[in-house]
Amino acid sequence: MNAAEARDAETAIAAANAPSAEALAAPPRRQRSSIPSFLFISFVLYMLANNRGDEIDLRNQYEEALQSLNWSLGNYSAWLNGTSPSYSNTTVYALNDTTTLPLVESLMPFGTQLDPYRESYYSNLTGFWKGDLEFYNLTALSNETTSTSLTPWRTLADQFMASANMTNATEVAERIGSWNWTASHKFTMSIRDKEILPTKGQFMNVSKDIAIIHGKIDLSDSSTEEELRLEFDGVHFLSNGSIYTLAEPTGRFADLREASVLVPEQRVNETGHVIEAELSQRLIRLREKYLLGTLDSEIPDEGPKTTCSFKFFGQIDVSNIPGYVMQEIEDEIEKPTGVTTARIPPLSMQGVLVSRNCGILYELKETTGVKSQTLYRRITTYAGAATIVNLILLLLLSRQITRSRSAAGLGRVSRYPFFLQSLVDAVAFVGHITMAIIADGRPSISVVAPAGISCILFVYEVQFAVLIGQIQAPEDNIPPPPPPPPVVNPTPPPLPETDTTDENGLSPQDTLPTIAVTPPAQPPPPAAIPPEPPRSFFRFLVHHIRTDPGARLWTIMSFCLIVVFRIVVMLSLPLLFVGGLYAFLWTPQLYRSARRGRSSGLHAEYTIGVTLCRLFFVLYFLTCPKNILDVEPRSWVWIVALVMAIQVGLLGMQEHLGPTFFLPQRMTQTQTYDYHPSIPLPDPEAPEQSLGDCSICMDAIFVDPSFRQKGDDEKDQLLGLGRWGQAASMRKSYSLAPCHHLFVRPSLLSLPWLKLSAHLCGAHNVKHTTCLERWLAIKNICPQCRRPLPPL
Repeated sequence: MNAAEARDAETAIAAANAPSAEALAAPPRRQRSSIPSFLFISFVLYMLANNRGDEIDLRNQYEEALQSLNWSLGNYSAWLNGTSPSYSNTTVYALNDTTTLPLVESLMPFGTQLDPYRESYYSNLTGFWKGDLEFYNLTALSNETTSTSLTPWRTLADQFMASANMTNATEVAERIGSWNWTASHKFTMSIRDKEILPTKGQFMNVSKDIAIIHGKIDLSDSSTEEELRLEFDGVHFLSNGSIYTLAEPTGRFADLREASVLVPEQRVNETGHVIEAELSQRLIRLREKYLLGTLDSEIPDEGPKTTCSFKFFGQIDVSNIPGYVMQEIEDEIEKPTGVTTARIPPLSMQGVLVSRNCGILYELKETTGVKSQTLYRRITTYAGAATIVNLILLLLLSRQITRSRSAAGLGRVSRYPFFLQSLVDAVAFVGHITMAIIADGRPSISVVAPAGISCILFVYEVQFAVLIGQIQAPEDNIPPPPPPPPVVNPTPPPLPETDTTDENGLSPQDTLPTIAVTPPAQPPPPAAIPPEPPRSFFRFLVHHIRTDPGARLWTIMSFCLIVVFRIVVMLSLPLLFVGGLYAFLWTPQLYRSARRGRSSGLHAEYTIGVTLCRLFFVLYFLTCPKNILDVEPRSWVWIVALVMAIQVGLLGMQEHLGPTFFLPQRMTQTQTYDYHPSIPLPDPEAPEQSLGDCSICMDAIFVDPSFRQKGDDEKDQLLGLGRWGQAASMRKSYSLAPCHHLFVRPSLLSLPWLKLSAHLCGAHNVKHTTCLERWLAIKNICPQCRRPLPPL
């Protein structure tokens, strides 16, 4: 390219990039402020990193826990090896405590080593336990002067409390806290029993007779439904079934190292090495979680209700089976293979829970347990049965919805049985989900199935109840009265007698014919314009709930669900709540059928099937002593079952004996809208003797001329009707809706006496016989003005 071409190209580019005249004339565009952009970017960065501070704090806590546990393990190892006098900076524990074990043995003798060919103990106590508690106040016991029932161990209790610091009443009250110790008569306990396996190196010679045991004890207050949780940690001797642990309230952690001073003196060294191996394994697991970043933040819901420190001692009861048979049973429970074993012996123990610094002692009585694997298999079996029952309920519901899908069918069904069932299914959904969260492994997955079907049932039942409410909403509206008959003006009065004759001798009255003037029909008053909804959101919401039946039903259901979810954590209230719902499940349907004078729209298959399926759950949880929730049997559940059976029987008898067969005669009057009021006949001089056109098929509704014949009773005497029969027949030939639209009576030709007199209803009316009936089977609104219609 030469110089001239280069200059031409630059000129063309400059001309192309030069601004136009419009651009030069337009005002300059203001640049967007950078402050909103900066604030938006800052907000996004903050939302992305707002949990960074919590994670840093949690990692700092883990670092402190690692340092503390590492120091504790080193100090404890030095104490075991004899290079340090104690393993605590604040307390030196003496090994010659001769007061605790004697007091415990006076209430619960520890076991001895058995002959393995005759008797044995359970070696793995992992599972769930329950039992009764008996409370003793050791402080008040030491102040008593005489005692007869506590004489055998009263002296031991005094010696046990002699070294306790109980002089300062204020400190004692603070330690005891707000918990009502005398009201605790029941307890539940979960145990995890783990055997320490020897490892290479330092812990090769760890005793196989000692296992680490830890768990939780929940004391319950029957009056307030509150619970106090104690977490314990200690050791379990497999050869004699003895348990030695330390227990602390939630929020205070028991120091496993201190459990070594609870055991008999001859087993302190052996126990100490097992505890050292357990602390080492815990340190390794904690370090792995810290390095992998899987950090858990366990924050208690509330502070501890007490600061009393407890010691928990237990003794497993002896089983009269050889040791090798017991080992086979436990292996089969842990990992089922289908092999036949001996009958599983009961799992039970005795126990003592004692606190020196609060002067409290509990004796654990009738303590029974179920192993975790056994309980999980029960949960799986229950989940399968519950899934089948819920599927049956879903099938019955779908079949009933299909039968009642027409407007006529929905008009016969009460919405409240489905509303009550939806509340029950909501409770079932929450309960199964909670169980799935608490359970571990396969049981949690199996319980999700009945929970999901309960949720589906809840949705379908609510939708069906809302649909029924929308269809039945016009029933409570008061229909306006029928229009009055047209008024015929009388003959005008004669004029005054004056001489107004014409030349022919005729007066004006003689020249003008007398005409009855009928005023034009007044149009129906316009419908009232609904008031404008309020503008504020709260008032608009209240207005919408008051005017919309669907919104009102959803609001009531939401309120009930909130109440259910709030009380579901308290076991007794949900049981009474569900029992009350079951007891009155079919009462709304009985009331509706009797009030409306119409039979129930519920099929016998649905009522009987739902009753049996619903009773499966309440009878399982309230009559079976080994249910998965460990609910104690209630005798009142049989009354609920009897009431439900009586209601189902009444529903069946209403279908055959009448809706009000069980009511007195004075209470059987039902108030329904009269579709056959008396209306005036058409003008006799009109060319067509019709009442109007049918609002569905638009054909004229004719009136038989015989209704206008005076004194002609031959046909009526033949039919046995009389003049009342003529009027009744005429009224039966039409139906007047509340909106003043006429229809032909659907059941006109169904009367047998009308078949004898075809002239009372000509063949022209045959086409109208199914108009209104078929229309109401589809919709319950007027086909012309779309206003709601009451049942026919």
